[in-house]
Amino acid sequence: MESPFKSDILKGKVALVTGGSSGIGLEIARQLGLHGARMAVSGRRQEVLDQAVSALSADGVTAMGLQGDVRSPGSCEAWVAALGERWGGLDVLVNCAAGNFLATAEELTVNGFKTVMEIDTVGTFTMSRAAFPALKKAAGGPGSGRSGACVVNISATLQYGATWWQSHASAAKAAIDSLTRSLALEWGEFGVRVNGIAPGPIDGTAGMAKLAPGARDLVGATIPLRGRMGTKWDIAMAVVYLASPAAAFVSGDTLVVDGANWMWKPKVVEREQVSRASRGVEGQSRAVGTAAGRGGQRPVSKL
Repeated sequence: MESPFKSDILKGKVALVTGGSSGIGLEIARQLGLHGARMAVSGRRQEVLDQAVSALSADGVTAMGLQGDVRSPGSCEAWVAALGERWGGLDVLVNCAAGNFLATAEELTVNGFKTVMEIDTVGTFTMSRAAFPALKKAAGGPGSGRSGACVVNISATLQYGATWWQSHASAAKAAIDSLTRSLALEWGEFGVRVNGIAPGPIDGTAGMAKLAPGARDLVGATIPLRGRMGTKWDIAMAVVYLASPAAAFVSGDTLVVDGANWMWKPKVVEREQVSRASRGVEGQSRAVGTAAGRGGQRPVSKL
């Protein structure tokens, strides 16, 4: 699909996408790069990172891979240092690294719960904290010569209400949304914007294959916007927007990109029935208004 943004809207920016070697993270990195940013993607497996960098390079994106773990402060700090040495700093951080699996709450082990919390929530905090000095500088610190800096935290809609078999991931994503608001509040004075994106069901991802196997049509039926699932491109475009000057005064918000899926509920009454009932009530109202205009009164039937 053709981007609605200018191809150089992020020219001169340096961006890092954690968990950017595959899936949604890789598409985010690709689109940020196609819009002018120099890209770094991080991940735990060097082979997958190398493949991601090759794919990005083939698309004309200037890219590098950073191997390590978002749960490790040492890894996060080393990545920021590497970007400083190679490209002079960091302007855009996208926290996309995540872990998830299906589990009933009573069978979920404490270690399983902690693992998801550590990758998703602790990883988001650890990476953001490590990146803050560079982001502060990019936002216009003394002698930086740069402008604009932001963090985008990839969340979810699992926690908006509740989701079956996802107590661990729902808790982690709710914490990320809260962290997004806290960091936006605290770092705003330094010119660093912090926002989030909450993707809904995204087609062609490992998450859909693992968390809703064989349920593509069932999930699609719960998406009000034409019943279509989202794409990785949809999420990437939202990140491009939040990283661009168009969102210069947007901070502390989590943008839901799910076709209104999180608000879905089954219809109690079909559209045709509502339409017929509405026409009947409207007709009665007009009749009453006409009678009143003639000085008469006409009772309205109760529905």
